[in-house]
Amino acid sequence: MQSHRILVINPGSTSTKIGVFDNEQVVFEKTIRHKPEEVNQYKRIIDQYEFRKQVILTVLDEEGMNISKLSAVCGRGGLLRPIEGGTYEVNDAMLEDLKEGYNGEHASNLGGIIAHEIAKGLNIGAYIVDPVVVDELDELARISGVPEIPRKSIFHALNQKAVARRAAKDLEKPYRNTRLIVTHMGGGITVGAHANGRVIDVNNGLHGDGPFSPERAGTVPAGDLVSLCYSGQFYRDEVMKKLVGQGGLMAYLDTNDAIEVEKMVEHGDKKAKLVYEAMAYQIAKEIGSMSVTLEGKVDAIVLTGGLAYGKAFIAEISKRISWIADVLVYPGENELEALNEGTLRVLNHEEIPKHYPNFAE
Repeated sequence: MQSHRILVINPGSTSTKIGVFDNEQVVFEKTIRHKPEEVNQYKRIIDQYEFRKQVILTVLDEEGMNISKLSAVCGRGGLLRPIEGGTYEVNDAMLEDLKEGYNGEHASNLGGIIAHEIAKGLNIGAYIVDPVVVDELDELARISGVPEIPRKSIFHALNQKAVARRAAKDLEKPYRNTRLIVTHMGGGITVGAHANGRVIDVNNGLHGDGPFSPERAGTVPAGDLVSLCYSGQFYRDEVMKKLVGQGGLMAYLDTNDAIEVEKMVEHGDKKAKLVYEAMAYQIAKEIGSMSVTLEGKVDAIVLTGGLAYGKAFIAEISKRISWIADVLVYPGENELEALNEGTLRVLNHEEIPKHYPNFAE
């Protein structure tokens, strides 16, 4: 098999994770921390790309990584227009949407731009893999009950797709021939129904429906939420913080750290025990609903993300869902590995890179 050296880039709000892989083997990995004064000097997140690119190149040089040996560069996909899952070659239409912040400003928008800038000078390909806007929903799943508010597909597509492929491999079946329920459990929680390589239904993990999580409220009683919004007690931003950032475990227990909550439970905190079990209960309910989406034909249920390290938490979920299908657990997110794997599939001609359309045409 031909050897490919790939640089992967995952920008966050105050850090940039980078990795260099030789095929599937990690050669170098580092989280570059950015001081607040370094990033705050830029009016928009997108204006940081030249600064972050130079920091990445400096770190690679200091570590003795010769970028002329790279076969490709892959960046984290940003808030683009809704597209189907897969590996996309960065093109002009994609760059324009990333720079304009078509679907909002987020540090992940920098991934494709920085990858393109580095790859351009080396005359190699630049890619993104499974951005959060992956949309493969069945039309049935888009109907919400309020025509002005269709259901949206915003979820942990990168990790969900990566562990779905891993589970399919462990089941000795192609991903395109499997029916899986994949649950990503981190700061946000998303549960997706994967049918024959497509995520046909998934809860909106950004600020929409689904289980509550360490810092997100998930589905809340709609009428009471409307009353809260018009109570005169809160500004719009304050209500949004109750839903995203200050919801879930944070709202009940004043922490979004699941390990800390588990310690509280171990020390006999009855409230912590009730709330933690309720989060597991809601996740199990969402998994149950996705089993209906797949008409009960489920090859496996996959649990992943940071919360999947908690054995007691996994046991609490599993006792309610194991009757549906076997439960497979892959803790953590492994985003750099997922970006590398998506790029490798293209370089090894296992997949054809997808084309981000020019929506202006």
